[in-house]
Amino acid sequence: MAPNSPSLDKTSDAAMSRRNFLRGSAAVGGLTALAASLSPLRELHDFTNTDQFLQKYYKELTPDDMAKVLKRIESEVEKNYGVRPHVRDLKPMDGVEFVYCLNLTRCIGCRKCVHACVNENNQSRSPEIQYIRVLKLPHGSMDVEKADQNYAPASVPEKGFFYMPVQCQQCKNPPCVKVCPVHATWQEKDGITVIDYDWCIGCRYCEAACPYFARRFNFTKPEIPKDRLNTNMAYLGNRPRKQGVMEKCHFCIQRTRAGRYPACLEVCPVGARKFGNILDPNSEVSYILREKRVFIQLKEEMGTSPRFFYYFDK
Repeated sequence: MAPNSPSLDKTSDAAMSRRNFLRGSAAVGGLTALAASLSPLRELHDFTNTDQFLQKYYKELTPDDMAKVLKRIESEVEKNYGVRPHVRDLKPMDGVEFVYCLNLTRCIGCRKCVHACVNENNQSRSPEIQYIRVLKLPHGSMDVEKADQNYAPASVPEKGFFYMPVQCQQCKNPPCVKVCPVHATWQEKDGITVIDYDWCIGCRYCEAACPYFARRFNFTKPEIPKDRLNTNMAYLGNRPRKQGVMEKCHFCIQRTRAGRYPACLEVCPVGARKFGNILDPNSEVSYILREKRVFIQLKEEMGTSPRFFYYFDK
């Protein structure tokens, strides 16, 4: 499927789903022989059963197919962590396009957003995978390539500096989507670029294409303490990921598509983060973009058109 195609052309070679190809190959040569001949990238994946290995492409799944997939994921999580999660396939809502606005005047660099994100989205703790980087920059500078993301002062904010949290910018023109060879990542109509972890082959092309260093790769089997697992999960969101796949911020899809704010916003102690529907003229983000001194869309010169806006108080 071409990255920008609204539907799957089932008659073209490019559109043939990987699972359908594997299913046909398995019938000819046997599943064991096929698995042995796959790319080393595939060897990173821990497929627990044949159904998972042969799962259809996300956009080909019927409601009954998805119900079976969700039930399988719930069983796998319960087996691995000893708790039964609630996993949903949350669809984008009509008339909604999400954007994020961040007030650089208010951000104090406390990194509470970073850790709230880790907890909410079931990110690996050892090694810890973080979707949000907080950059420290001296006043008057916007050279993010020379920013300090490993600052460790006794207290924040530090005099003479300001802080810029950076995460997935949910671009309108996402370069990561264009380079994925198996279409495991795509942009949905509410503006969220998602990843199907069951479809990702771990080639890391999307990581290389992203100008914001927003994507993370599971080099080792992720570790999440059982007592820290967030059991409110979404298929395209915070369900536990396998080793050897890409992941990133998805605007807390398990929350925002259910009418809640992202975890990073709720934990911010200074109200620097704002989130909402840009298609609603009465939303807070619409007001900010109309009335505030919006400073930048990060690296906007690259033509990515981020849905993440940075601004200052007037």
